Amino acid sequence: MSIIKKNDIPALMRNMGKAAKAAAAELAIATSDAKNMALTEAAKSLRVRSVNIMDANAKDMSAGVEKGLKGSFLDRLLLDQDSIEAMAQGLEAVAKLAEPVGGTLNKWARPNGLLIERVSTPLGVIGVIYESRPNVTADAGGLCLKAGNAVILRGGSESFHSSSAIMVSLAEGLKVAGLPEASIQLVPTRDRDAVGELLRLTDYVDVIVPRGGKSLIERISSESRIPMFKHLEGICHIYVDVAADEQMARKIIVNAKMRRTGICGAAETVLVHRGVAGTMLASIVGDLVDAGCEVRGDAEVQAIDGRVVLATNDDWDTEYLDSIITLGVVDDVYAAMQHIAKHGSQHTDSIITEDVDTAAIFLNEVDSAIVMVNASTQFADGGEFGMGAEIGISTGKLHARGPVGVEQLTSFKYLVRGTGQCRP
Repeated sequence: MSIIKKNDIPALMRNMGKAAKAAAAELAIATSDAKNMALTEAAKSLRVRSVNIMDANAKDMSAGVEKGLKGSFLDRLLLDQDSIEAMAQGLEAVAKLAEPVGGTLNKWARPNGLLIERVSTPLGVIGVIYESRPNVTADAGGLCLKAGNAVILRGGSESFHSSSAIMVSLAEGLKVAGLPEASIQLVPTRDRDAVGELLRLTDYVDVIVPRGGKSLIERISSESRIPMFKHLEGICHIYVDVAADEQMARKIIVNAKMRRTGICGAAETVLVHRGVAGTMLASIVGDLVDAGCEVRGDAEVQAIDGRVVLATNDDWDTEYLDSIITLGVVDDVYAAMQHIAKHGSQHTDSIITEDVDTAAIFLNEVDSAIVMVNASTQFADGGEFGMGAEIGISTGKLHARGPVGVEQLTSFKYLVRGTGQCRP
């Protein structure tokens, strides 16, 4: 790949925008068979090219180690045979989803005889900006294609080689299916100026989807002139109610924190009802410490186990993305919900309880994109929701909220059929 000079980046991004706009017009009327073929052929290519992809990933991993990236970041960056197979299966799962474009969402007749129909349509051109996870290249590319959208992908500099290798397979799928080459494009430079230029492509890009850390989201929120699906942070909570089953609570908490510490659905804070703190906290802390997690807690939690570090005010507002968690004691479900409203990020919050009335209060009153009962927050994932895959989790409230899958990557228009009606 040739070196792109900084002065050439504005023209590069504008040309990518033009090409994406043209491709989007073709994709909007592309057949389901063509889109599905592109996805399944890309999946085949991922499997065939798995060694090449892992070799490219090894370059990124080596550079990341030399750069001093922390373990949770490297975990998100790593690709192996299993994760490549998961990408391939994700594309195949998306291909099997119902066609999201052109369906009738509602229809009705007016007294004057006008027939009105609301049908689903693609959004157009989507810009996806993401950091360390190279699998987003396949997930985002596949989902946008299925929904009839062209997409411009700007991966993180740390995953540049990995994303480029994955892009080869996506391009092969498009070629076999006879779809425009520009349907899925990967920005071919690591220069940060490309992000700024992408955010200014108001004539060509319809929606920006950021997927990354707080600094990235804040930059995009500040600079973007294009509407965006916002995902600021994943400060996810688990509240252990007085009516919680202890064994269930312990199992869920360890899974929610330690299964994958670097994902946005990882639990960062656990709140325990004062009524069971004396019987459950010691076991909860012990489980987490035994699993390799640093526990930071309030004075009541620290008094139970000397291994607990006293939490600072900042800890309650921190998305660790690491083997660290904050524990606190609260008086009841209302105190827990007040804490979540103050310190949470409206991503995913879970209650553990056998009391259906308390569960209902939590479900109805916690204002997060995903609210759970008796389940690990690590299920906050489009694939686990049956969406095939996701482009990210939206914590905003306009257009899309929660996992952003193919349905959320569509809009709609109204079709109105008359027989000569004129408005009086």
